[in-house]
Amino acid sequence: MALSIVQSSDGRRQRSERSQTAIIKAALSLMHEGTLVPTAQQIADRAGVGIRSFFRHFADMDSLFLAADEMLLSSYEALFEVDDRAGTLSERVARAIDLYGNAFDQLRAIILCTQAQLWRSPKLRENYGWHQKRLRKELELWIPEVASLPKDRREALHAIASFDMWHRLREHQGLSPKASADIVTSLVTDLIASS
Repeated sequence: MALSIVQSSDGRRQRSERSQTAIIKAALSLMHEGTLVPTAQQIADRAGVGIRSFFRHFADMDSLFLAADEMLLSSYEALFEVDDRAGTLSERVARAIDLYGNAFDQLRAIILCTQAQLWRSPKLRENYGWHQKRLRKELELWIPEVASLPKDRREALHAIASFDMWHRLREHQGLSPKASADIVTSLVTDLIASS
């Protein structure tokens, strides 16, 4: 009898975990398709669960998006991992910008979705700010010369290497990844070389 209660409990927990994962994946799928702020109903429909089941797993949309961020954290980090940051300044800048551009292209929908919801979620703002600080630190591992720049140039460099700049070049100006990378690389290199 005790064994069957444990097995029943394990089965419920596994079903619950599967439902939570399906909900998160449904939300991410909708975002990647261009629905930057999916509703609970859209997500529940995509996941194949009822709206009541959705809210049993996630008290509100904030908790869903934070769970999605947690689920994706290791894959975000993997996009920026490298073993070798050696080379001349121009080689390091070019490699870093290629790496960032590739990551930004892959994370575009998630970043835009997050930006669209920052106004209503203090926790999302906190997480977004944390990711921005990590990106800055990562860039300065590639280009330690940035640390010795005057503050205004350092801030300009981080703005140039940001997702917002990349997104503008790729989406609004219609440039290829290579053309976008060439522009950002040139601007970053010039900022460092002219100081």
